[in-house]
Amino acid sequence: MSQLIVNIPAKKVWVRKEYLTDHQSGHGEFVEGVWVTAKSLPGRAFYFETFLPEYGALYDKLPISAFCNRPELPSPDLDLPNLQFWNCMDYGVRCIKKKHIAELDFEIYTRHFGTLKGEYMFSLDNYHPENDIVDCGTSELPEEHKSHNCILLENGQFALYPNNRMRLYSPSRTPETPKTPDFKVSTRFYQVETGLKWGRLGDTDEYFWKTTDERDSNPVKSSDLTNQEQNNDQTSR
Repeated sequence: MSQLIVNIPAKKVWVRKEYLTDHQSGHGEFVEGVWVTAKSLPGRAFYFETFLPEYGALYDKLPISAFCNRPELPSPDLDLPNLQFWNCMDYGVRCIKKKHIAELDFEIYTRHFGTLKGEYMFSLDNYHPENDIVDCGTSELPEEHKSHNCILLENGQFALYPNNRMRLYSPSRTPETPKTPDFKVSTRFYQVETGLKWGRLGDTDEYFWKTTDERDSNPVKSSDLTNQEQNNDQTSR
């Protein structure tokens, strides 16, 4: 079953009210809210479901650009394409917190506003959830897959950015002047079971089995080795 929706941390946010009126009014006003869930629809921005205590309302399908960390207009004021770099890649979605890097200093490289610093919140990651449905997306292609890391920016907005548009700085491990990456996009599928010349195991019930190459290079059977060890043990006595 496709997941489509996932729980996210209950972060207190301020909703730009124009997003609650289909941009017809409320510009410059803010409504207090709490994040509840996120929705992933391929080809669209992530949609956030938000509880609005003042109204007792649960409002759905707001993009990341609808939210601020405080009830004031941000400066600079980034639009949606600068706050979420890629659309959702599939219906399947998971929310995780990358604990090992959660306390580091983050810096994102935006489309039009240069670099901005921020604080890591959590990550949304897409996958293809249905083996019985043709995968028409790209969430599981190594060269196309992207994580969506939620970053609280210093200007008070939130951003969803991929790994390759961020820098992470550790006070104890990152040098004063970090190297410039010369990495290439990963295009390979790594696996360890097929396409290897190591024979088959369907004709053996040995617990300590050996591959064909291992048997050819060292023909001693595990049973012979056990007998030899027993003989050595008796001789030592």
